[in-house]
Formats: sequence, structure tokens, C-alpha cells
Amino acid sequence: MSRRLFRWALALPLALAIAGLSGCGSSQPDASTASASAAAGGGAKEVTVFAASSLTGTFTELGKTFEAAHPGATVRFNFGSSATLAQQITQGAPADVFAAASPATMKTVTDASLAGSPATFARNKLQIAVPADNPAMVDELKDLTDPKVKVALCAEQVPCGAAAIKALDAAGLKVTPVTLEQDVKAALTKVELGEVDAALVYKTDVIASAGKAEGIDFTEADQAINDYPIATLAKAPAGDLAQRFVDLVLSQQGKDVLAKAGFEAP
Repeated sequence: MSRRLFRWALALPLALAIAGLSGCGSSQPDASTASASAAAGGGAKEVTVFAASSLTGTFTELGKTFEAAHPGATVRFNFGSSATLAQQITQGAPADVFAAASPATMKTVTDASLAGSPATFARNKLQIAVPADNPAMVDELKDLTDPKVKVALCAEQVPCGAAAIKALDAAGLKVTPVTLEQDVKAALTKVELGEVDAALVYKTDVIASAGKAEGIDFTEADQAINDYPIATLAKAPAGDLAQRFVDLVLSQQGKDVLAKAGFEAP
């Protein structure tokens, strides 16, 4: 072997080792970068939020705000009937946060020692929802008692259904619905599709329909206002990140988003 080739053979392993060390060093963030990432909520983290279907629009918006403020975090939502969600949680469904449309459905979870102390973050009340052209000429709550008027209500165990019963009792009226829906979105959809002439749904859902339905106020709605509680769950996999989402909902920014959608302050 020539002297030049011998020197090259000795130098090659050293060069490769230096390159390898350089490559390893460049792939690792320094301590300050890692610390900043952790403080901002970085990393592969996921917050699962179970929320009443009437919160779909507002919470979806707040979820995007939360993700922007916590790089690497993802908010997953399960929207539906509060009663159904509470049942899922008590049966072991993994979740971090529960936002219900009534204290009664939240109580199902807290009574099972599955959530921390809930905080009321919003209030909501009913309107009569009718199709945009209002074919049955519904003007007031009493019109819903007409057998010719097809009415959709939420089922009694659903918060919007319980509120409807309370409002109708306050008015001394009896309404026979043609359908009982498992959440408020389903009841409103019946109106939007023209399958019913009217439904008792939340004011916020009428606003969210963007003109597909019209809302009619009625006095007795003030006697059936629903408080919305939110709580972190006792075994929340996301831990501190779950509390941060609750804090966002309770913050002034959260209140502004909810107010824009038609929710009232608690």
C-alpha cells in the first residue's frame, strides 16, 4: 500500500465519526428551545372534549384558537346530546373535558366522582324555530298546539327537551310533537329541511342556521333558561392541557365568542 493511500485509510474513519457527531447534534433542540416548546404546550398532545351539540360552532372556533396558542396540541371534539355524552363518560369513554347543556346532565358525571367542580360558563334559552318561509304561519307558542302544525321537540331526557317541557308547562300548553329528537341539532334540521313546521330549539342554534330557519321569541322561554357547566374530568389523560382549554372557555376571549353566537353570560 502506498504511503498516500495509507494516510487516506486512516483519515476516513475519523472524518465519518466527526460527521456522525455533527449530524446527531443538529437533530437535537437545545435546552432553551425544548423548554419554550414545553411551555407553549408543544409535543404530540391531544385534548378530547365532550360537548353539547349546541356548542358545535363556538367550541370548534375555540378549538382552533387553542391549537394556535399551543403548538403541537390537537383538540378532538365529541358533540352530541349532553345526556348521551354523560352516559358515555360514566361508562368509561376516555375524555378530558365535559361541557354540558344543563346542570342535571353534568350532575350525572360529578355524582360518579368523574369530574372536578364544574363552572357555569354560559346560558341559553329557547326560541320557536320555523322554516324561512314559515308555511304554517306560526307566530306564537300557542300555535304549536294546533294539530295541523307539525312540531319537533327534543326528547325529555335531553336538556333542550327538558327546557321545552318547562316552558310549555309555564304557558299551560300541551303540544303533541310528530317527532322527538335526541339532540337540538337534529330537531333544528327537521325545520331546515321543511319536514316539520316548527321546533323548540335554542336561540343560538337558530342564529347558527344562517337564515335556513327563523326564530320567534316567546315570554315563557325566560322561565326555562339552561345553564351550561364545564369541568375537567378526574382521569383526564391530557392533564394540565385540559385545564387550559377550560380556562380559555372561561376567559374573556371565550365569553366574546359565546356572546357572538347568542349565548348569555351566566
